[in-house]
Amino acid sequence: MPPTEPVTATRVASIDATLVRLPSAYPRPRGGGATGRPRHELHALVRVTDDQGISGWGEVTMADPERWRLLVDHYAPALLAHTWHRPTEAELAWAGLPWCAPVAAGLDSACWDLWAKQRGTPLAHALGGDRTAVTAGVTVHRQDTLDALVLEVNRQVGSGFRRIRLEIAPGHDIEAVRAVQESYPFLVLQVDARGRYTEDPDDLDRLRALDGRGLLAIEQPFAAPDLAAHARLHRELRTPVALSASVDSLAALDDAIRLEAAGALNLRVAHLGGLTPARRAHDRAADAGWDLWCGSDSESGVGRAAIVALASLPGITLPSEMPGAGGHTARDVADPAVRAHDGITPIPLTRPGLGHDIDFRALGNAAIESVSLDRQGRRPAQARPAR
Repeated sequence: MPPTEPVTATRVASIDATLVRLPSAYPRPRGGGATGRPRHELHALVRVTDDQGISGWGEVTMADPERWRLLVDHYAPALLAHTWHRPTEAELAWAGLPWCAPVAAGLDSACWDLWAKQRGTPLAHALGGDRTAVTAGVTVHRQDTLDALVLEVNRQVGSGFRRIRLEIAPGHDIEAVRAVQESYPFLVLQVDARGRYTEDPDDLDRLRALDGRGLLAIEQPFAAPDLAAHARLHRELRTPVALSASVDSLAALDDAIRLEAAGALNLRVAHLGGLTPARRAHDRAADAGWDLWCGSDSESGVGRAAIVALASLPGITLPSEMPGAGGHTARDVADPAVRAHDGITPIPLTRPGLGHDIDFRALGNAAIESVSLDRQGRRPAQARPAR
């Protein structure tokens, strides 16, 4: 924000939380494989509204009963009692509460959307972004056979995706990468191990074999807490090691940078607790010379719109995650849908905030439970137009 811009205090007047059941953007693989997500998932969409009736929207991913309870009983009331000048100060409202990154992320992102709308600026610009579009990548989960894997990659490449991220595991790694590269020798490819490897000699031999395949990155090979193992592997390989689950806070990122545990970072808004810590993580990792991309925690359109805004930042050097071809999108609530077209996702710059409307009919059809809160406490849920 320019230093000459007047700073005004914001106090949220009301918060509407809606628990919705939406089709997964990353459905179970064809053939009944066990590694995909369920076909439907629970999310919580939150709307924060100021005294002038301007609203900002955010999303709590994987809203199980515990996250829903924390949202409506603790985090939302704390935000209603808190006054902030910039959205970076909103997180102080729940500083003393039990930490739940996805719940914090939903409210933090909603405050950013509100603040950008108050100032009539696109969220991407409010965050400091300078792009008009981002290159999109997609994850291909493990399939039952190598033929099925190549067929799924073919579907995503045919839809225009320019980076494929393969999910791997011991015994489903070297052969999978080789099969894809033999069919698509010029494809930009990286792998996501999801912490499934150890420093056992057999596992290390497999990771070393992947090092000769020209991959963009090997993501999260070891368990999240083991930064030392990542650092040892990163020093040995030519392929950059990327971190994801290991970086759940700025302190963890600082430790990883100090140990030289990686050279790339999967920047996940829900995992870090919102746009505020994600933007700070972007700055620190970029300053350390790391490559970055924006990942996904199965967000629907509202959460993805915030991710697209974050991906406009100058330090994002790798393609950012979007739902692939074949994902279920018929009942999303963001209008227009937030997806890639020919491998590119546009950044909405002609409207303030997220740049997407809320389809209230779709929201109502998907709703399981709704709660409205104001400074006096809970009240009956009601639909109100958003500004």
